[in-house]
Amino acid sequence: MDFNTARYNMVEQQIRPWDVLDFDLLDVLSDIPRERFVLPQHQQLAYSDQSLPLANGGSMLEPKVMARLIQALKLNLADTVVEIGTGSGYATAVLARLANQVLTIDIDAAQQQTAKTVLSELGYTNIQYKVGDGLSEKMIQTPFSAIYVGGGISQLPTFLLDQLPEHGRMVAIIGDAPLMKAVLFERQNNQIQETVLFETLAPTLHSLAINQPSQFKF
Repeated sequence: MDFNTARYNMVEQQIRPWDVLDFDLLDVLSDIPRERFVLPQHQQLAYSDQSLPLANGGSMLEPKVMARLIQALKLNLADTVVEIGTGSGYATAVLARLANQVLTIDIDAAQQQTAKTVLSELGYTNIQYKVGDGLSEKMIQTPFSAIYVGGGISQLPTFLLDQLPEHGRMVAIIGDAPLMKAVLFERQNNQIQETVLFETLAPTLHSLAINQPSQFKF
């Protein structure tokens, strides 16, 4: 399979038509080898418009959904980002290319190690890794420019909003199947502004902190 052609088609036929128009983000998506982040038996599907399973029973977000979420953060090379749910590490790679530093947190140590191995082989040096429940208040105590929640959650822990500094941004997919909403939160003038980006259905982010049922684990 020609992965370069498949990657180009993913960007041009799936992601760009879904109103992902940020040139820097599109360039990054055109460059990162998504086939490195999927299970070996799914490499032929690495650039398909679907959620793919992980070894631990979790799932990757669809490329276009991930891209819309990250675009909403409006990242720049001065930003520090915390990612809740490392998963495959693909979104981690995208975030690390667009920001200065990324802290990625995952409840599954083995899954995160798998992602870390790939990211290290690809030369990423601006990523810190932490094992634990990213939706637990004790896990995140330092404000970041932006927070990326890498899976669906039934409700948003309020402490995450408290972590946002002035001009801080966060994206999350909130709700329960069959209706979930991707939401952007921004702190402006010490007030949280909330914008619904789109409706979707996403794998649930496994968390002990909010005690929600989960069909998937990240």
